[in-house]
Amino acid sequence: MRRFGSWLGAGASALWHRPVLLLAACVAFVLLLSAFVVQPFLIPSSSMENTLRIGDRVLVNKLAYRFGGEPRRGDVIVFDGTGSFRQSEPGENPVTGLIRGTGAALGLAEPAATDYVKRVIGVGGDQVTCCDKRGRIKVNGEPVDEDYLFPGDAPSSDAFDIVVPEGKLWVMGDHRGRSRDSRDHLGEPGGGTVPVGQVIGRADWIAWPVGHWTALHRPPAFDGIPDAAGGHG
Repeated sequence: MRRFGSWLGAGASALWHRPVLLLAACVAFVLLLSAFVVQPFLIPSSSMENTLRIGDRVLVNKLAYRFGGEPRRGDVIVFDGTGSFRQSEPGENPVTGLIRGTGAALGLAEPAATDYVKRVIGVGGDQVTCCDKRGRIKVNGEPVDEDYLFPGDAPSSDAFDIVVPEGKLWVMGDHRGRSRDSRDHLGEPGGGTVPVGQVIGRADWIAWPVGHWTALHRPPAFDGIPDAAGGHG
C-alpha cells in the first residue's frame, strides 16, 4: 500500500510539472521572439489616434531596419527616447522593473516610460517646416497632405523650421493636439530629433483588439517628396 501511495504521488507530481514546464518554455520562446524578431507593444496614450488607439497592441517588426534598411518618411516607429525625448531614465525598483518589462515584452503591460511610438516626418538631411499658407507641413519645400491626422487637428500649432541632422529623425504623433513629439524638444539636446540607433522597430500590424486588426502601411503622402540631395524619395 505504501508503494502504491509513493507511485501515485510521483505520478501526480509529474502530471503537475509537465504543464508548468510547458508554460515556462512557451513564455521563454515568446520572450526571445519579442527580443529579436517581433515585439507586442501596448499603446498607452492617444498621441497616435486615430491610427492607433489607447489599448491597441501593435506588433513591432525588429528586423525592419536590421539588415541595412533605414526608417523612411511615413513609417510608424517605436523608439527609446532616452537622450532625446528624456534626458535621463526614470528611477524604478529593479524587481518592479523586471515584472513590468516582462509584461511589456508580452504586450500585457504598458511600455517603459522612455519608449515612444510616433510617425517619421523627416529623415537625415530633410528640411521640415511649419507651415505653408494652407497650414501644411513642408518637407524639402514640398507640402505634405497628411490625411492620417486626427479629424479636426491642424498639422501643427507651433511654427518651426529645422534641418534634420544625418543619422537622426524628426517624428510627430498623428493626434497633433495631444502629442508631445519632436516639436516639444526643440530647445533640448538633440533639438527634438531621435537617433536612428535608438529605433526599436517599425510598427507593422495592429494585432488587438480584433475589431481594429489591420496592417500599417506607409502612407502615399510622402511619395512625391524630394530628398535633400534633389532626387526623389
